[in-house]
Amino acid sequence: MLRKRIIFTLIHSDGYFMQSRNFRLQKVGNLLWLEKNYKFQHISFSLDELIILDATRNQKNLSQFASIVSGVVNDVFIPVAAGGGIRSLADADLLFKSGADKIVLNSLQYENPLIVRELVEKYGSQSIIASVDYKSTAEGHLVYVNDGSKKIEYSLKEYLTYLEDLGVGEIYLNSIDKDGTGFGYDLETILNVKDLLSIPLIIAGGAGNEKHLLEGLKTDGIAAVATANLFNFIGDGLPNARNHIISLGENIANWNANS
Repeated sequence: MLRKRIIFTLIHSDGYFMQSRNFRLQKVGNLLWLEKNYKFQHISFSLDELIILDATRNQKNLSQFASIVSGVVNDVFIPVAAGGGIRSLADADLLFKSGADKIVLNSLQYENPLIVRELVEKYGSQSIIASVDYKSTAEGHLVYVNDGSKKIEYSLKEYLTYLEDLGVGEIYLNSIDKDGTGFGYDLETILNVKDLLSIPLIIAGGAGNEKHLLEGLKTDGIAAVATANLFNFIGDGLPNARNHIISLGENIANWNANS
């Protein structure tokens, strides 16, 4: 059985890392702040992967973002995925050359599926993560692109099937309603859609403590749990959460060489 994963997501915008709540961004600190407060060489033993997303709302500067990715990966020895503003093969190339092991797509997969297929062909599906942002409403589950600003016509179930047909390797499913709340994942929706997929499902939006991570990891059909909560998992928050989850016998790797 494949081991499940714990992923940390860093949200970047205009040179700073952000805390997001329902896709409203709060500035936290720059790369120096991140290195001081998180010491990724230490906490990388608490993670299986790292995702870095550029959520800049105005004109994205991919070169600037690529330099941020390069700065972060210098301190970590786990797989890193990066995305936000990828519109071409050249954009993807830049992030891979900056140290990313995978890329994360969002708007592109809706706006230009042909390029997505070209990326899959060039890099392999295992290198492509499809990010899906959704809201739960009386109308059903609505899907948004462009950093959550544009609703598309697909239902959530239709869109997940569409993305798998494009050949992507994983789905990063993020609840806008739960984002940054710390109240736990939207497991009701997740349970309703997970069986549609034959590719790995990463869930995001709402994790505020180790209990939430554990709930996700215990759920069949979920390959990984992600959190972007900088405040709740600062300091030893992530190492302590992982150690507790390992002590309960969950199917995650133990990267701690001292244990």
